[in-house]
Amino acid sequence: MSNALAEFIYKKWDDSIIPELENYIRIPNKSPNFDPDWEKHGYMDEAVELMVKWCKQQTIKGMQVSVKKLEGRTPLIYIEIPAFNSTSNETILLYGHLDKQPEFDGWDDDLSPWVPKIKDGKLYGRGGADDGYALYGSLTAILALQEHGGSHARCVVIIEACEESGSFDLPFYLDLIEENLGTPSLVVCLDAECGNYDQLWCTTSLRGNLIGTLRVDVLTEGVHSGAASGIVASSFRVIRELLDRVENSETGDILVEELKCEVPQQRLDQAKKASTVVGDGVHEKLPFSGTMLPVTDDNLELVLNNTWRPTLSVTGAEGLPDRLNAGNVLRPFTEIKISFRLPPLVEGHIAAAKVKEVFETNVPYGATSKFTVMSKETGWSAPETAPWLETAMQEASIEYFNADSMYMGTGGTIPFMNMLGTKYAGVQFLVTGLLGPKSNAHGPNEFLHIATGKKLTACVAHVLQRHSEYSS
Repeated sequence: MSNALAEFIYKKWDDSIIPELENYIRIPNKSPNFDPDWEKHGYMDEAVELMVKWCKQQTIKGMQVSVKKLEGRTPLIYIEIPAFNSTSNETILLYGHLDKQPEFDGWDDDLSPWVPKIKDGKLYGRGGADDGYALYGSLTAILALQEHGGSHARCVVIIEACEESGSFDLPFYLDLIEENLGTPSLVVCLDAECGNYDQLWCTTSLRGNLIGTLRVDVLTEGVHSGAASGIVASSFRVIRELLDRVENSETGDILVEELKCEVPQQRLDQAKKASTVVGDGVHEKLPFSGTMLPVTDDNLELVLNNTWRPTLSVTGAEGLPDRLNAGNVLRPFTEIKISFRLPPLVEGHIAAAKVKEVFETNVPYGATSKFTVMSKETGWSAPETAPWLETAMQEASIEYFNADSMYMGTGGTIPFMNMLGTKYAGVQFLVTGLLGPKSNAHGPNEFLHIATGKKLTACVAHVLQRHSEYSS
């Protein structure tokens, strides 16, 4: 079945999925945090309608497609598909999202976030890899099994529209669909990374994310720097002092113990293997400027830094005039937006409370300091992989990539994984995706590696088939 199934999937990508993704990329349906007026603009509904129309054109036996819409919340695509050629009474939950990050600047002259372009086997544009393809890939894997004598258990596909904003709408929908969903035994998530484009990668952990704004006020209005400097501390300097409380600026090490955790031995072993396989690709995938170097030349340490250690990034600022309009003024305030990536086992609410305390207690010179928490997502570490799933992933990787399957942690956050891991103890996870080297989700020149998308879809079909056999 494998050759015919692969040919079917690859053709489906060429004839249907890629054209659909091109249409999807054209829609600027930014996540609610980046487009507060998303409902008025209508782009999210447009993306939903595009995907639902495609879904209903697929000849999947017994498929029911619906759109759930709670008042004031982003929509959810909900699809139920009964078991096919299987006596299994278990449920597989397949997950993805359709909301997008904002445009960002720095795109190459011949590329654009909202204008799809295929170049060198890659589909460029915002949201294709992160992760508009998830719905199309999931249903194509199911359809391929049905068309080629395969089998699968009952499948439920959900595509949310709030992931890039922390999935704050998703818990309400999980409550809404809880009775119909039941208790899944396997979750397939296509919103993760891959260490290369040469094999099947399974994500075993995700970092959490604490996002907030830190604002320091020193004056009620701006004052000539000649009159105030040396008397009033710069709000920027006060913020620097506060940041030094949480981060060693020489090493990047986080100084707050509540933001750290031990790395489990299994995850450490997986990190060692992944760093050996990927090698210098750990850092070469990134667009370093000029003579810029990674923070260490030890690839294992880079992997652990990116997956199991806390980090701090300043992602935005207010109170700073642009260069041309910056006069000799001691500014009244500085406000920065901060993103802490948290280790998988650190509770987001505990980290948020401690950081707020550190930033707002004993502020230098009695300046007004306020840390406002925007989101506090806890990370996730997968349960031990069941033998049948480990075998199925290895078989799929050998069959379609001709290389062993690999396991690694991921530096990003998918809130849905922690929600499910907490809600359904013992569920198995296949968390994988197309966000490989230089694919640059969230940044300029985001691309989807087409050949890997095809192979990954075939791997998902293989895992669904083996789950059916195991659970029947």
